[in-house]
Amino acid sequence: MSGDSDLIKLYSARILELAADLPHTDPLAQPQATAKKRSPLCGSTVTVDLVVNDGKISEYAQDVKACALGQAAASVVGSAIIGATPEQIETARAELHAMLKDGGSAPSAPFQDLEVLTPARDFKNRHASILLSLDATLAALDHIKQDA
Repeated sequence: MSGDSDLIKLYSARILELAADLPHTDPLAQPQATAKKRSPLCGSTVTVDLVVNDGKISEYAQDVKACALGQAAASVVGSAIIGATPEQIETARAELHAMLKDGGSAPSAPFQDLEVLTPARDFKNRHASILLSLDATLAALDHIKQDA
């Protein structure tokens, strides 16, 4: 029965609320880059459109086909990403990975709200889905860097 209560805690009201409220879902008319990432374990996908100006993300769009945890992560990322630098995205991805895999602290600002996903630490099969929005964003940033 403890497995059921752990699962109930995992899908908290806040996670479900975030999953239901994804920002930036309309594709960009003229993205500098688009990247799609897929979790082979669960089949979740996230596609990201980006525009970067003056070293910061100025436009962002996402198409998220993921479980509630992946959607919640994408919601937090989408809410915090405008104005973020590539370095902040790299840091957030590393910190989120450490939080899930190694018991690390929640990501730093502006992505500190990813802390809501701390209960997912024990569900390793969900980690890839949670990381997808940041992985797709980093892939899009790599495309922009290569085109520069």
